[in-house]
Amino acid sequence: MILFKDCELYAPQFSGITDVLIAGNKIVSVGKDMIAPEGWPVEIVDCKGLKMIPGLIDAHVHIAGAGGEGGPATRTPEMQLSHMLEAGVTTVIGCLGTDGMSRSVESVLMKAKGLRQEGVSAWIYTGSYQVPPPTILGDIGKDIAMIDEIIGTGELAISDHRSSAPTINELIRIAAHSRVGGMLGGKAGIVNIHMGDAKNPFQPIYDAVNDSELKYTQFLPTHCNRNSYIFEDAKKYGKKGYVDITASSYPFFPQYEIKPSKAISELVNAGVPLEHITMSSDGCGSLPEFNDNGEIVSLNMGYPLSVFTELADLVNIEKMPLENAVKVITSNIADILKLKQKGRILPEKDADLVIIDEDFKIQHVVALGKLMMKNGELLKRGYYEK
Repeated sequence: MILFKDCELYAPQFSGITDVLIAGNKIVSVGKDMIAPEGWPVEIVDCKGLKMIPGLIDAHVHIAGAGGEGGPATRTPEMQLSHMLEAGVTTVIGCLGTDGMSRSVESVLMKAKGLRQEGVSAWIYTGSYQVPPPTILGDIGKDIAMIDEIIGTGELAISDHRSSAPTINELIRIAAHSRVGGMLGGKAGIVNIHMGDAKNPFQPIYDAVNDSELKYTQFLPTHCNRNSYIFEDAKKYGKKGYVDITASSYPFFPQYEIKPSKAISELVNAGVPLEHITMSSDGCGSLPEFNDNGEIVSLNMGYPLSVFTELADLVNIEKMPLENAVKVITSNIADILKLKQKGRILPEKDADLVIIDEDFKIQHVVALGKLMMKNGELLKRGYYEK
């Protein structure tokens, strides 16, 4: 058991100064003036002057590596456990990406299993940029329904020169089949959509919804801050469906990208419901810049820490209350992806916690009831990390 005393709790709603008791991998109790149970070994962590928020959920991470747009040498490495923990991320959703040809859904699945073995939570999407989507069981619906770690399909590319240019009927079939797989497996069955740089980028989704029984909430389009025109479209689309803001690419492409924290603030000011907005890192994804001839002129890689950095800026620069800001990387994602045990600090939920100080520095991280960081020092690293 671990008893956190005198936390300023954001669950994510502000709950005042309180105590939080965890046992095993669950939150047992939340309340004031709690006393450690007699007869049990209990570690007490003094959180006076500190804020507690739910463990962050990074809903778009290339956990098994990505990239390769510039040839084999430009493939990115797998994500390390420390990259999650230093960012306060206790749950990730893994995906393939551009390379659904030499990489496989199986490799992403095994990486998710490995992260689970190391003590954090991980799920994945089946498929990749390409149509037809690569799968494990030969069918996206079967993957979602029958494999525990698979919760949806993605990231499927549209409006991008690297996509397979899916027709509207193909998009409808993929989304509908994912939905049924989700229904059968008790999963979200959502389709994570990679949004490219083409003009009018949301039109394929509008057409798919208009030509079928699908709803906008069947899709989770990402990279919605990648340029000014997609962002303006996102202000309209977000009133109907979900929009995901990418955190890691802004420092590399400030001439194109809308700063993530500013984008979230502007979406809310434009009337997009806060519950429709999420933010993910695109961690371990390659961040290529192409010239007019389609040639790579620069190449970088994203990290999960970008999500926490933009959360801090959303509070400190954009002046969004912490209880609202933290929703975009905790409870909103948990609700959209039907991760019922995640995203909130309540009894019987998973014990995923992040404790930060007044300077927005992470002091403690708990994943599934285990202290992974204490007093700013990592206690756990991946098997091959030094």
